[in-house]
Amino acid sequence: MPELPLDDVTLHYEEDGDPTGAPVVFANSLGTNLHLWDSILPHLPQGLRIIRYDKRGHGQSTVPPAPYRMGALVRDAEQLLDHLEVRDAVFVGLSIGGLIGQGLAVKRLDQVRALVLSNTAAKIGTQEMWQDRIDAVRAGGIEALADAVMERWFSRDFLASDQLAQWREMLVSQPDEGYIGCSAAIAGTDFYTPTSGLRLPVMGIAGAEDGATPPDLVRETVELVPGSSFHLMRRAGHLPCVEKPEEYAALLADFLRETGHI
Repeated sequence: MPELPLDDVTLHYEEDGDPTGAPVVFANSLGTNLHLWDSILPHLPQGLRIIRYDKRGHGQSTVPPAPYRMGALVRDAEQLLDHLEVRDAVFVGLSIGGLIGQGLAVKRLDQVRALVLSNTAAKIGTQEMWQDRIDAVRAGGIEALADAVMERWFSRDFLASDQLAQWREMLVSQPDEGYIGCSAAIAGTDFYTPTSGLRLPVMGIAGAEDGATPPDLVRETVELVPGSSFHLMRRAGHLPCVEKPEEYAALLADFLRETGHI
């Protein structure tokens, strides 16, 4: 199991594809682990170096005490890519992963040559909203939020499917402390100003039925960067890579070609 020990956390990561290929880094959402991306991998172009990791407090990474700061999450990604000697990657970030991607692109443009901002924003929610969720998890664990989270995550069609149970299980299996820590990081993040200063290829992806980061919020963030593109996925929610993996992978492949990454 590949691991990277850092000052206060040990990150679990996985690499797939061609170790000498063009690097694509995936950062997943709050309450999920790196297996969020499993369904799209078979549909991606050959020859890529695919890097996925569990952010602190999630999956098989260790769980430092909450709260976390976004700067620590960005630094984790930065140190992982330095460890793997990655430069000029395309960074694909979903939800909090998109916040990490924005922060990393501002800090280390040598590591990020292009950015996919999926179901994310420069600022997500309010401090009061996140504090309510933190309090709910402190009182009753992630289970206390699970049904409401499923409603925000998925389209009506998917909510009625037999696949829902495995994603609910992924959510509630994450450590409470990690969920609380990352919630605090999101609550304290407003990247409108730094993101508006970015000058690199950016593609935004939104789900038409996303209850967490609605399409208009995603579009507003993507449009902060001149020359960016935006794609709306119909009949999909907050995790379109789960609901429509072939369509999602096709968007990524087109972006990789358009930016000359492959």
